[in-house]
Amino acid sequence: MFTPSLVRSQTAAKTKTLRIMRWKNFVPGFEVWFNDVFVKNWGAENDTNVIVTNVGLGQIEQLAVDEIARQEGHDLLLFLSPKPSFEDHTIDHREIHEECERRFGKAHPFVNQSNVNPRTSVHHGFIESFAPTLLTYRKDIWDAVGTIPDTWDNIRKAGRAAKLLHNAPVGISLGPEHNAEHSLRALMATFGCSVQNEGGRPSLASQNTLEALKFGKALFEETMQADVLNWRSTSNNLSVLAGDVSLTIDTMSIIRAAEAKTLPVEPHLALATLPEGPFGRGGPAYATNTYVIWKFAQNISGAQKFLLDYMAAFADGIIHSGFQSMPSYPGTVPELADLVAAPKGRSGRYDVLLNLADGLTNLGHPGHSNAATDEVLNQRIISKMFAQVASGAATPQNAMDHAQAEIVPIFQKWRDAGKI
Repeated sequence: MFTPSLVRSQTAAKTKTLRIMRWKNFVPGFEVWFNDVFVKNWGAENDTNVIVTNVGLGQIEQLAVDEIARQEGHDLLLFLSPKPSFEDHTIDHREIHEECERRFGKAHPFVNQSNVNPRTSVHHGFIESFAPTLLTYRKDIWDAVGTIPDTWDNIRKAGRAAKLLHNAPVGISLGPEHNAEHSLRALMATFGCSVQNEGGRPSLASQNTLEALKFGKALFEETMQADVLNWRSTSNNLSVLAGDVSLTIDTMSIIRAAEAKTLPVEPHLALATLPEGPFGRGGPAYATNTYVIWKFAQNISGAQKFLLDYMAAFADGIIHSGFQSMPSYPGTVPELADLVAAPKGRSGRYDVLLNLADGLTNLGHPGHSNAATDEVLNQRIISKMFAQVASGAATPQNAMDHAQAEIVPIFQKWRDAGKI
């Protein structure tokens, strides 16, 4: 049942202020809806002056650290992934999560795995949505080489033909950026390896990791161009849109940009789920859009109510995001199948979204996301490991051992702090 801390009345005699900081959404139409429609309407209905600050994705973490240092700033902050390392500075978001489940039903399993610290039982954030992790590929090229990219082995074999015969290499980032970190974790998952085990202990050093690294090197050498070693966060998008690569891993952003700009490549683009490997298929959601409320926020009750009301309006949000933001709580959008079928365009293009969440995991899989897995992500240890092997700078064994040596003290630091 809704607890009193979530329903403290807003004093009608005095307009309150709610300050929100968000990373700039990749879909401009969503920002227009959120900032100019939903926020303004909510503010008017709740006697609240809502101030939204949109910042670059690369800025928000440092800005959050600065606010912690000052112990003042925004009431709500939106991150691309959970921030368990900020747990000591946020409220416990359990009540918001439980109220959402009471109203809308259960969240996807990876939401709890992402959002809850099993050591402290604290909900260190609130995941409002996730970005789907998808293959975007050139169907004309893959038809020409006679296969579909449904397994990693197919991508390696047919990707070689696409590169040699059609000048259309595979484009999976090996650069020190978040696309690579997510894509390579998907590859690792299908080879049965991960940064940590279910109990939150470092587990990278394994024969399975060596096999994933060997495969990654072969995939790079046979199907890709050397520039993927230096790709930035937008490189894979731009390469597909320019018609330079035949396949990448990303969200809906590439195909939506191609549609919006009516680019020549657009009719040839198709979507697919993550490929299968020796240990099945799956991988982390490309983003788990996570709000946090600081303990030192000036309007905690307003921030809590805002999130609950926003979730109640999420069907509008998903439309304006172009399916870039999918519901963490499926019950907020019971008409999802109708929405996916509704957009004009190529029949069935978005059907892949309907059961997509079944194969998605959290960034700490098979354990919970925690402060250590967050730091490993931020230090780009996994992408660096794969890049060293692919480029020939290190053997698989040496690269894995070096990465494990970096990871172990990170986990020990947070274990000593009582967070894992």
